[in-house]
Amino acid sequence: MAQSLEQLKQKYQSVISMAQTVGHLQNVNMQGDKLFLRAEVANEDVRNSIWNEIKRIDPQYSDLIADITVNSSLPAPQAATAAGAGQASQQRTYTVKPGDSLSAIAQQFYGKASDYNRIFEANRDKLNDPNRVQAGQVLIIPG
Repeated sequence: MAQSLEQLKQKYQSVISMAQTVGHLQNVNMQGDKLFLRAEVANEDVRNSIWNEIKRIDPQYSDLIADITVNSSLPAPQAATAAGAGQASQQRTYTVKPGDSLSAIAQQFYGKASDYNRIFEANRDKLNDPNRVQAGQVLIIPG
């Protein structure tokens, strides 16, 4: 059964959000019965983290074509915070999507799922259990 554009966008929403956040999402559309995603990112590490998220969602990703290229003229996501651009840039927010976990969010922002506790501790006012996040919650992502 072929899935619709909206179904596939929902399935890969965390990848789409990640591409928008850490790079330049160029387009998302259907190509045959597959979701086609094209994005540019600043470096290989960012590119690899997007691919890790794709494989986390669906190890075969048989319903996705992803063209993620490196464009070194784009700003690296961590470079802005490391440059001391101010406290506001060090604290980001993230809206939880269906199927998200703190581990997946930590993987997206820090490159290590095991850093989920950093997010949990920063959101103790909203979260009682690191294993229970709800779609729609806005979480603080500490730098």
